[in-house]
Amino acid sequence: MSVVVTGATGHLGRLVVESLLERGYAPGDVTATGRDTGKIADLAERGVNVRRADFEDPASLREAFRSADAVLLVSGAELGKRVAQHRNAIEAAEEAGVGHLVYTSAPKADDTTLILAPEHKATEEILAASGLSHTVLRNGWYNENYQQDLEQAREHGALIGSAGEGRTASAARRDLAEAAAVVLVDPAPHAGAVYELTGDTAWTRKELAGYISELLGREVLYRDLSPEEHGAVLTGVGLDAGTAEFVVGLDRNTRDGELAATPGTLAKLIGRPTTPVIETLRELL
Repeated sequence: MSVVVTGATGHLGRLVVESLLERGYAPGDVTATGRDTGKIADLAERGVNVRRADFEDPASLREAFRSADAVLLVSGAELGKRVAQHRNAIEAAEEAGVGHLVYTSAPKADDTTLILAPEHKATEEILAASGLSHTVLRNGWYNENYQQDLEQAREHGALIGSAGEGRTASAARRDLAEAAAVVLVDPAPHAGAVYELTGDTAWTRKELAGYISELLGREVLYRDLSPEEHGAVLTGVGLDAGTAEFVVGLDRNTRDGELAATPGTLAKLIGRPTTPVIETLRELL
């Protein structure tokens, strides 16, 4: 069965390809795609098919998806452009006769105030209206998202934010990549499913500071600010107003509990516990 992975030049897509190969998938049955195929030339050397695919170039998508039994549509990274880009990919998959499409969405995309959700909700609606057999993977937060907090703590001995006592059920990127590989290898049992994929344990920012303290061998404190104070600090260190508002908005979502759910679906899919955030940060350190 032939599998196509979009965004293989990015972190998640690359890990999905690696997971497929680790599961014994024949390299010749895997196609890795991206806009800059030079970034995945090493995969071609290992026997993986490498094709150019650009979400804004439907012809490249149709060619990349040609003869594919399953396609992983890793959501694009360009905020504000993703609905149109994802529509291009879904329509190209239909035209290419793709057997099954797997999409990486956001937590509770159709019922959340999460600042990132609207584009994912719209994409899910396009996918549901298509004629494609599909699975939606609503990926939660990555442990790796907190590498910047680790560096901030190492430099300043403290973390700041406005998440309050809100919890985040994060998982390692490789956990979520492995889940995608599980579905791609045998899509039939997952047809029509919408999976909420989060880590087994939800933690607060104060607890995150404690984990980082353990790793660095010195005390790291979390200083919780009001949203207004948080935004002022961020713009004060050089972030533009739009980016600062986005970061503060994500902390508001965390404070409101939008990232705290721990349904256990991810661990069940991959057949093992998810990776604790402290373990990922230890590797990054």
